[in-house]
Amino acid sequence: MVPSDLLRQNQAIVTRRQLFGRFGTGLGTAALASLMQSSLASQSAIAGTSPAMSSDSRQRGLAELPHFPPKAKRVVMFWQGGGPSHVDLFDHKPVMEQMAGKEIPESIRGTTRLSTMTSGLKNWPCVPAIKPFQKYGESGLSLSSMLPNIGSLADEMTLVRSMHTEAVNHAPGVTFFLTGSQIPGRPSLGAWLSYGLGNESDELPTFVVMTSSDKGKTCGQLFFDYYWGSGFLPSRFQGVRFRNSGDPVPYLANPHGLSGNAKRAILDDIAAINAAHLAEYGDPEIDTRIAQYEMAYRMQTSVPDLLDFSKESAPTIERYGPDALVKGTYANNCLIARRLLERGVRFVQLMHAGWDQHNNLYTQLEAQCRDTDAPSAALVKDLKERGMLEDTLVIWAGEFGRTPFGQGPSEKPNGRDHFGKAFSWWMAGGGVKKGNVHGATDDYAWNVTENPVHVHDMQATILHLCGIDHTKLTFRYQGRQYRLTDIHGEPVRGIIA
Repeated sequence: MVPSDLLRQNQAIVTRRQLFGRFGTGLGTAALASLMQSSLASQSAIAGTSPAMSSDSRQRGLAELPHFPPKAKRVVMFWQGGGPSHVDLFDHKPVMEQMAGKEIPESIRGTTRLSTMTSGLKNWPCVPAIKPFQKYGESGLSLSSMLPNIGSLADEMTLVRSMHTEAVNHAPGVTFFLTGSQIPGRPSLGAWLSYGLGNESDELPTFVVMTSSDKGKTCGQLFFDYYWGSGFLPSRFQGVRFRNSGDPVPYLANPHGLSGNAKRAILDDIAAINAAHLAEYGDPEIDTRIAQYEMAYRMQTSVPDLLDFSKESAPTIERYGPDALVKGTYANNCLIARRLLERGVRFVQLMHAGWDQHNNLYTQLEAQCRDTDAPSAALVKDLKERGMLEDTLVIWAGEFGRTPFGQGPSEKPNGRDHFGKAFSWWMAGGGVKKGNVHGATDDYAWNVTENPVHVHDMQATILHLCGIDHTKLTFRYQGRQYRLTDIHGEPVRGIIA
């Protein structure tokens, strides 16, 4: 039984109990209404279905999905928190080099919404890329020389230079892309995919999240639970966060003195109690408890194996960089991500902080590239060597870009502010065009001039690549059908192979 059926059955049962048990008037009319609602539950009983879904059925998604053959069976998202500078990394503008230190024309700036840190500036000094760009691959893709390993993927990727968003601050910007609203409370992208498509693994969660930060902890951005939350969907669809210190998942080990057989017997008894409770109330959160108890039990063996790197070859470890085996680092998380994808996890969300260069652009940006460049590319290359890149969608993304003008002392700017009017992402694998550039900006990387891609368009594109029509993946909540893309968005054909 799917979650929506459980909700309807729960409504019928609870309504009946409340009406007959708590009210003494109007029972005739109320009983009729209740009986009409309970017919849904009766039809399920006639069909031989049970409120308590089997362990196997709990892994499946919605019966009508996918809507069409998917190009991507799994997704890994490199979320680069803080706003990577498109000006310095992905969108080369020779005109800015000629205009260095000079005022960016008002005709370019227009009425762009900026953060309160720079919206009242009197001077708008043009700051070109801090390091040279170079051509990569047969496609001749122009990227920063600070990203040589990502550059080596040039012929595998689509570089989107025309992203744009309304958000000007970090948390609303991240929330906007991951949930479709700048206000917290809606299901995240990974939760929607878990709900719609289900799980391919019996031993690991559908949706796993790992977080990391730059070594200097310069960014200061927090990763909130609602970035991977289930919102109003049943909570079993939320992401499972692997911690970057201590045990990756708390309480996986049995308490001292408790054998595996005893643990299994306890879980069986708890499952029987929960199943009886579920049959009585039809609450999807009871089904969540049943599923999570079972998943936790299976993860007791699957997680230690997942984190055993003894069979990884030395060249593979070296490819991810010197921090590959250092727990909690971006490199280590990338290596774990590849192993998760191999084992059937559908959505892996790697969230890395450190891209918020307000006053340390000339030092921190290069350090951040150095820490993330090799691991990002290593994961893509590993997937390709294992024959998995073709049906794994890889996304390298941030909530916005950085201002083409400098922030800080007007005579010598040392940073860049948040900038949502135009910025860049790259994608690879999973049905994405290869060696492709989509969209363009003006000479100052300020305004999108060709093929704009809004946040909702990108969400629709990702769902499309996973075989989902974004307008049809919905969930009814508080009287309205909700979807990830709200009421907007179209798949971007220029990205899809």
